[in-house]
Amino acid sequence: MTQPLKVILASPRGFCAGVERAIEIVERALEIFGPPVYVRHEIVHNKHVVDSLRAKGAVFVEEVDEIPEGGNTIFSAHGVSDAVVEAAKTRGLPVIDATCPLVSKVHKEGQNHAKRDRQVILIGHAGHPEVEGTMGRIPGGVLLVTNPEDVNALDVKDPDALAYVTQTTLSVDDTRDVIDALKQRFPTIQGPDVKDICYATQNRQQAVRELAKQVDLLLVVGASNSSNSNRLRDLGAEFGIASHLISDESSLEPSWIDGVSTIGLTAGASAPEELVQGVILRLGDFGEVEVERLKGVEENVVFKLPHEITKAMQSHNTPLEA
Repeated sequence: MTQPLKVILASPRGFCAGVERAIEIVERALEIFGPPVYVRHEIVHNKHVVDSLRAKGAVFVEEVDEIPEGGNTIFSAHGVSDAVVEAAKTRGLPVIDATCPLVSKVHKEGQNHAKRDRQVILIGHAGHPEVEGTMGRIPGGVLLVTNPEDVNALDVKDPDALAYVTQTTLSVDDTRDVIDALKQRFPTIQGPDVKDICYATQNRQQAVRELAKQVDLLLVVGASNSSNSNRLRDLGAEFGIASHLISDESSLEPSWIDGVSTIGLTAGASAPEELVQGVILRLGDFGEVEVERLKGVEENVVFKLPHEITKAMQSHNTPLEA
């Protein structure tokens, strides 16, 4: 039995400037140098994006020692540690760094604190590639905390010589709670409020806050290993809305739709818009769908491509605009 469904699309949603840049770097490298191009780790956390680039000739590896001699190498948008950079340099691999500029900014902040002899605390999730990269970029060792409870367990060298930085894809609210706990325990700690959480992450979380006021069900299109996508799903649940993270329309469970009239639909920063449209088509199997677009922040951020790409494009007479 079908039922009318209202779908409210979050705005903004989907690709951010850092993801668009990273994908373009791989595509440009394939055009300029020809396949194969080797990418350390998933360029962004989305299987559909990775599979599409793989079909064009990108080869994804976990470590640089899997890359053959002379292989054109790209570091993912999440960033890498100094050890990875050094391993590629030792092997003489030609490298293009697709690290998101906002992640690189966090690296620089942490390095500047370390130069000032401050012990650095990183707010983030253990095991995430961005966290591993950031911890491996800041000299002197980094302490990792994920929640306010972790702050109480910290063993620091000097409570008056501390600073913190944050992973860029965290929950704004959760991170603020951790920062408050840090400031309460270490009143002189230096750090950026929640400014290190990237603009796209914050905008997408704000859009979910608005959606939550109007919907019975929240669907977030994104990969299970995508930090920012998970945070969107978590945020919906915190507002008491049934919330699910789905990789694409095939993950949609019919039982979720029972008794639902209004569905909020958004996508993590590494999920392509075509997947969102696929979910809308699938929802049409359950009833007539009316789509409404939520008004939100208009994003016009564009990051420059790395020098290695722009220089190679000019020498190959490849136009800068796709």
